[in-house]
Amino acid sequence: MQKGFVRYTKGKLVYYTIPAFTKTGLVRHGFSTRLGGVSTGETAELNLGFYRKDTRENVYENFGILCNALGIERDRLVLSKQEHHDGIRVITAADCGKGIVRESDITDTDAFICNTPGVPAVVFCADCVPVFLLDVKKKAFGLVHSGWRSTVLEIAKKTVLKMQAEFGTEPKDVLAAIGPSIGQCHFEVDADVAGQFDAPYQKQVGEKYHIDLWSVIVDQLKSAGVQDEAITLAELCTFCHSDEFFSNRAHKGKIGLMGAMMELI
Repeated sequence: MQKGFVRYTKGKLVYYTIPAFTKTGLVRHGFSTRLGGVSTGETAELNLGFYRKDTRENVYENFGILCNALGIERDRLVLSKQEHHDGIRVITAADCGKGIVRESDITDTDAFICNTPGVPAVVFCADCVPVFLLDVKKKAFGLVHSGWRSTVLEIAKKTVLKMQAEFGTEPKDVLAAIGPSIGQCHFEVDADVAGQFDAPYQKQVGEKYHIDLWSVIVDQLKSAGVQDEAITLAELCTFCHSDEFFSNRAHKGKIGLMGAMMELI
């Protein structure tokens, strides 16, 4: 397994990329932080959520700031309407602009897969786990929002298998990366939630339990056939670094949203 994303700054903007993905030359991609946008108040600064306490104009400008840095065309973005479930959608050029400059019919979708160049996808996070997938042989990607409920439903594994079914992806050819998200240090839950995870992923602290979502997802990816050495773990807890990331738990729900973004070149 590889450790660490690369942190970039461009003016006040701060974002992260995955070294193994960059080296392929196949994609433009990145994960935003809360820094470098125009939003104010509880969504300051780089809020990408249209349905948070912010104006549409601010969010649209924030997307422009990030897309400019990543070399992605803002008005071609495909945005997800996440339901904390296991919905996976194949997207094509026909979907470009949905949710950003035109109405979207994309619902109940927590993961995208795509094998068409120039179709940039976005999933949103603010403690939940972003998972990036890239088939380097068939030239296809997956982008996953894996909150704890979606993690229980094995959405990362299902996305790899969906890529296999739709694109002929061989899991051994997949690069995977787990982005900044809440770590076991701060993902504290009650027994009813903890009981949905196997014991090795739990650590009891008094009457509460701390769950290691990163390890759960790594093992799900491996069970789908992704190789250990092909997985990159950011090892950045959004709660611990809530000065740089939006964290639903650290900020008690008064947050904007960050985005994981990727497109084939």
